[in-house]
Amino acid sequence: MKPTCRLAAVALLALLALGSAWAGQGKLLLTGGVSSIDGAAGGGLTPWAVTGSHASAGEIGGTAFATRVRTQDYALSTQGVALAWDDRVELSFARQRFDAADNLAPLGLRGLRLQQDIAGLKLRLAGDAVLDSDSWMPQLALGLLHKRSDAGALAATLHGPLGARAADTELYLAATKLFLAPRVLASLTLRATRANQGGLLGHGGARSNERRLLPEASLAWLASRRLVVGIEARAKPDHLADSVLGPGALKEDDWFDAFVAFAPSKQLSFTAAWVDLGRIAPAVQPRRQTGAYLSAQVAF
Repeated sequence: MKPTCRLAAVALLALLALGSAWAGQGKLLLTGGVSSIDGAAGGGLTPWAVTGSHASAGEIGGTAFATRVRTQDYALSTQGVALAWDDRVELSFARQRFDAADNLAPLGLRGLRLQQDIAGLKLRLAGDAVLDSDSWMPQLALGLLHKRSDAGALAATLHGPLGARAADTELYLAATKLFLAPRVLASLTLRATRANQGGLLGHGGARSNERRLLPEASLAWLASRRLVVGIEARAKPDHLADSVLGPGALKEDDWFDAFVAFAPSKQLSFTAAWVDLGRIAPAVQPRRQTGAYLSAQVAF
């Protein structure tokens, strides 16, 4: 682990411990979302405008989470922590590990493993997803995610002929609204990104390097105060579709999921989902990668 990442993780863990002593019980269960795979509070695939934990105005809170995604051919593990202050600012840090096993051996990438560190900052701009439930005004938040990947055995090709950079910063604007009467939460996020497979394959490419403004959406129903069911969709750029590895070798598809989140207590929540990550390296594995998503979060 690089020194800067180690210091960031230690600092966030220390603040998380401090926040656990300061946070109150201001939020309703699950209205702070869960931890996304990027580390920010929201759904499993996309950040929402909410800040994580149970901290409300004038309070400090924190979360820690672990997530595992398993499809037919690949696996992704993510762990992270986040700190929220005054229901307005959120800091987060997550580490992703992707295991391709021997599925990309035809590309000369037997046993490929990728890693990515993600540092996030989110600022609530206006509105309150819960308290403004009697109006059409959503909660709005502006966020950034700084990503740095380690492509392992693929690094020389990825950052050389493919032209992808190892680090980049994404910006997003999220709008989240809770309708209390029908118990429905809706969230729309616009993300300016050039990340390949979420950043695990770097950012941009030799033939296409511009950022693209892409939508992400969540729709959830609060079945009870402890149970939420919903769906998500996340559009993705496609900078490496045509590369030196061959036409369509690293083409990307959009992501989808259907999830269930359950909170047995204020401090603990679990999320299970069916995910569709589309085709990953379709020249080698043409079938869509579908499978299970499991996540556990501790919040204070």
